[in-house]
Amino acid sequence: MATGEGNGRKNGGIPMPGIVYGTAWKQDRTAALVGQALALGFRGIDTACQPKHYHEAGVGQGIAVALGAGIKRTELYIQTKFTPLPGQDPNRIPYDPEAPIADQVAQSFQASLRNLGTDYLDGLLLHSPLATIGQTLEAWKTLEKIHLAGGAHRLGISNCYDARLLEHLILNTRVKPAVVQNRFHAQTGYDREIRALCARLGIVYQSFWTLTANPHLLAHAALTSLARERQCTPEQLFFRLLTQRGITPLTGTTSARHMAEDLAIDAIGLDEASCAALERALFGAPLNG
Repeated sequence: MATGEGNGRKNGGIPMPGIVYGTAWKQDRTAALVGQALALGFRGIDTACQPKHYHEAGVGQGIAVALGAGIKRTELYIQTKFTPLPGQDPNRIPYDPEAPIADQVAQSFQASLRNLGTDYLDGLLLHSPLATIGQTLEAWKTLEKIHLAGGAHRLGISNCYDARLLEHLILNTRVKPAVVQNRFHAQTGYDREIRALCARLGIVYQSFWTLTANPHLLAHAALTSLARERQCTPEQLFFRLLTQRGITPLTGTTSARHMAEDLAIDAIGLDEASCAALERALFGAPLNG
């Protein structure tokens, strides 16, 4: 299967940063934290048009501060999501819940543009598959129209843990997924099947809850001892391992120190032998095996 249209790198999008700042659960602190993240060096921001868990307008306020400080919009990778009705707070739905799915997606997109103060998105994702494959494809067709009109450089899907569903989406769409964003944890086998499909088709795999869901890995002696040797934190080394294996982690830290540490992971020396040894210790097998 070829990815065809849909890879943002072929459709005017800037390269996706190797680590992305996630904005869930920050509410009234969102604007200040996004502004801080961008001031420290983050250039990728992830959010969603979902007032239940995100303050998307606050993300826009933080971006506006960064733009006022001299950062150019073209330097930023801004990614948001259309959240289907089951994921919304019934009292704060950002689109007409009685409208057809296509109109819900279009209304959510327009709300995101207003919230974020931009006239285009670098990434636009389905926050999850809808109740049926038919409804998922219906929503995707509207995403395609937005992409083809220049409104979003990349399309993708989040919380998609069924490789068959992802394959169906790839086979039955004109604009193919360029991003899959999933929780990265043991309960899903670290998404081996999904990640293999992504790697084969050039789809970027983004991980969320990367640290929160894996305290046992962060405390593993193989990771902590190598982190001491490389003079970094276990969290930094874990992120570094994942990025070297083609995974783009999200970090939602509220600590300026941790933000700076996350941005410094590329400077950590991690050769292939060390990567392989860590994979065997942490996962029992190569991450991409």
